[in-house]
Amino acid sequence: MLQVSDGSSMQAYVAIPEGQGPFPGVLVLQEAFGVNGHIRGIAERIAKEGYLAIAPELFHRTAEPGFEIGYTVDFSLIMPHFQTMTPESLSMDIQAAYDWLQQQNNVISAKIASIGFCLGGRATFLANANLPLSAAISFYGGRTDALADRAPLLHAPHLFFWGGLDKHIAQEQIDTVINAVKQAGKPYTNVVISYADHGFNCDDRASYNKQAATEAWALSMAFLKNNL
Repeated sequence: MLQVSDGSSMQAYVAIPEGQGPFPGVLVLQEAFGVNGHIRGIAERIAKEGYLAIAPELFHRTAEPGFEIGYTVDFSLIMPHFQTMTPESLSMDIQAAYDWLQQQNNVISAKIASIGFCLGGRATFLANANLPLSAAISFYGGRTDALADRAPLLHAPHLFFWGGLDKHIAQEQIDTVINAVKQAGKPYTNVVISYADHGFNCDDRASYNKQAATEAWALSMAFLKNNL
């Protein structure tokens, strides 16, 4: 259980590589559906690549520990958790998870990255603006454009993935993010997979696309290796 600076407590899922370490650390930031099997699986896959991963429960203020919800439920059930989130509260949660990594003897404190999906993609952009990360990866981060003014604060190279068929994120929103990062002179890689939809990386979703997910994962692991 992690202690957050506003006095709240936050549960997190941790995946540790085999061996003695020390290891680079990776923040794994959830979709809107909680730290579910998909996100836990991402953490485990990252651990197998040699990184110590932590996935904090970002809905901890409004949901019970262990909260997760299915991909086919009415999205209105998730909205109360979204509506109470602010960049400030997200920042505190991300900071708590980052601080936990910093405190581990088997983590290389100067080599921390973040990877996030959907809600977590936006949160990863915020993490890169707030923290001295070594790498950041955002998969289809909706509403990231609302944080575009923080682009000058980005610390690490940022890898963006978007689905060309994604109707949840307009091209104008993507352009706002990428143009802000470009104008700030920050290093980035922008990948639009034309045949992929929102959530293409998650094999529990109807929008899963195996080819897109395989290629995006390979690029993500190369990106982490190059920067960590």
